[in-house]
Amino acid sequence: MASFRLAIIVLLAASVFAAYNSAFTVNQTQQALVLQLGEPKRTIQEPGLAFKLPFIQDVTYYEKRVLSLIPQDAEEVILSDQKRLKVDAYARYQISDPLLFYQTVRNESGARGRLEAIIDSSVRRALGRETLASILTGQRNDITRSIGDEVNQSVTSLGIQIIDVRLRRADYPEATSQNIFNRMKSERTREAKEFRATGEEEAQKIRSAAEKVRTVIISEAQRTSQETRGAGDSEAIRIYADSFGQDAEFFAFYRSMEAYRKSFGEQDTSMVLSPDSKFFRFFLDKDGAPSK
Repeated sequence: MASFRLAIIVLLAASVFAAYNSAFTVNQTQQALVLQLGEPKRTIQEPGLAFKLPFIQDVTYYEKRVLSLIPQDAEEVILSDQKRLKVDAYARYQISDPLLFYQTVRNESGARGRLEAIIDSSVRRALGRETLASILTGQRNDITRSIGDEVNQSVTSLGIQIIDVRLRRADYPEATSQNIFNRMKSERTREAKEFRATGEEEAQKIRSAAEKVRTVIISEAQRTSQETRGAGDSEAIRIYADSFGQDAEFFAFYRSMEAYRKSFGEQDTSMVLSPDSKFFRFFLDKDGAPSK
């Protein structure tokens, strides 16, 4: 009796264990492939509860969502106009056939390796037919669309569907960028020198014109001042002459007083004159009569 109970307990435990190993769930973001001793048996793409043979069958899960492929390094390509570019492309893909995916690449790691090679080859072929101007203009979208179509045709046999392929970056290589920078620097330096030379030439013209105007103005001012001075001297001579003609004695007296003021007004003045000199005639007589 005890052995019978033990047998039933063992049988129930084995049944529970077998049922536990035979049932599995597939999430909405997953799709499953049932393998029996490594050989694919069936594909489950709908979410829910599913069953398999315990112990001899296994389940491999694959993503049902859109996956991204971003290469680590940019690739250098040569365009049709012999320009070199470093191109960094990325792709978004989805596993459309888990069975074919398992048979060709096994897992996502293997798929990434195959995809990188296929995308790199397609990018090289597509860009090799284009020029730099077409890549930098609105034709870029058409180019990436053709790359995506070509890649999609190549990966259909891998159980993969390409959603989108884009060029994330397209730059010149480091050496080319440095050469372009040096050329731009030389061009800007040349333009700066031309601007400076033009500015210096214009400045010299302005200075020359200003100097010419200055010379003319000074000459006109000097001529006007000489004419004015000459007119003033002429007027002064006329006035002096008229004054002298009206009262010659007063004029002689005034001239002598001015001479006295200038001669005796300065300090430390020494004069050696004869006492009967005409210079002192107004000292001896107020009318300036000569001494007898």
